[in-house]
Amino acid sequence: MKKFIIAAALAAAPLAAQPAEPVTVIHAGTLIAVPGQAPLRNASVVVRGGKIEAVQTGFVDVPGARVVDLKSSTVLPGLMDMHVHLRGLDDRMQARLQAPVRDYEDEAFTALTHARKTLLAGFTTVRDVGNDPRLIFSLRDAINQGMFAGPNIIAAGNGLSGAGGHADPRNGLNRELWHVENEAMINTCNGPDDCRRAVRDQIGLGAEWIKITATGGVLSNVAGGLAKQMMDDEMRAIVDTAAMYGRKVAAHAHGVDGINAALRAGVASIEHGTFTNDETFKLYRQTGAYYVPTLLAPAAALADGQRGALTPAQLEKARQAAGNAEKSFARAIREGVKIAFGTDSGVSKHGDNAQEFALMVKNGMQPMAAIKSATVDTAALLGKSATTGTIEAGKDADIIAVDGDPLANIRELESVDFVMKSGRVHKAGGQRQLTEVD
Repeated sequence: MKKFIIAAALAAAPLAAQPAEPVTVIHAGTLIAVPGQAPLRNASVVVRGGKIEAVQTGFVDVPGARVVDLKSSTVLPGLMDMHVHLRGLDDRMQARLQAPVRDYEDEAFTALTHARKTLLAGFTTVRDVGNDPRLIFSLRDAINQGMFAGPNIIAAGNGLSGAGGHADPRNGLNRELWHVENEAMINTCNGPDDCRRAVRDQIGLGAEWIKITATGGVLSNVAGGLAKQMMDDEMRAIVDTAAMYGRKVAAHAHGVDGINAALRAGVASIEHGTFTNDETFKLYRQTGAYYVPTLLAPAAALADGQRGALTPAQLEKARQAAGNAEKSFARAIREGVKIAFGTDSGVSKHGDNAQEFALMVKNGMQPMAAIKSATVDTAALLGKSATTGTIEAGKDADIIAVDGDPLANIRELESVDFVMKSGRVHKAGGQRQLTEVD
């Protein structure tokens, strides 16, 4: 009876009032609310909690709201980069010199630093397509739980590779290190059945995407060129297995034979896409796959090679790739291929992601289309168009601003002055804003 009375009293007591969600009103001189559509002039964005509540014409006032004055700025959705590697030093020479003394903890703190740099550069979402699974999934989850400041991370874990392929961690190692890596390796697979196992291993660890290395890569220490390195039946097995678990596949691919095979296998995106032919563009149209160009990477890799930071095998492949990515990108523009923004940061420097825009515009893309590729189109590739990619009511409050007009000078995006992610301001007036997660 006593327990019943206490329970009844608690049920009758009024519930404690929930704290009101904070409201922020952004006054935007120019608002690119939906990249690809005409900008709005003199508009207000009302943010309640972590969501956009409304977009209104004029500079509105909301009682009790914090006002962010961006009347002289261009406001646009948070940018998204579909190809980063947050782990590891992005100075190739230092990475090689420090490799013997760096441990898991060093890699984790480095990844956290890179994540913060990326956010402050205006990139509120990234897709990490090749990383130690435990590290990247832990970092993703810690950021999602509000423990640290960083972008939303969509993570693929280890890239999958055939033995001796681009993502085989044993490549070029001495016999002692080869055995160490071999004991822990789960991402190398040979034959369709083994590749199905490798997909399930990554998903079991927490992968949201699956990454495959359909061809050789510049930075693997293998003198095998940039041509195809996985068999057709292996790639199809990976795509089919990933689909069973609701995952899509991104294919690292430089050589035209590997690009075309990956497209035929049904991948969702081609990363790099360096060498192409007529069939490539026919397959892009038939499959609807996205092209993630990463134009920054070849130039960064070649510069590393010229200063002695690459092995002879790596340098030769950097020379092969240099220049061809831009040619394929220019044709992709003419052919109407769907393009999603990506940089391969980690090969180029983290925080410099927006330098990719200038290369895209230089090679034939209009500034608005380039911005759309990093917002609307990236959201579509991720399957997240309902929650991000534009500044509209009901979507996540991921918003950035620059002082100038990026439609007149795309390099304005290299100097982001304001960053809001999920309603929290991380940068204002060009200065980092410290929060409880900093």
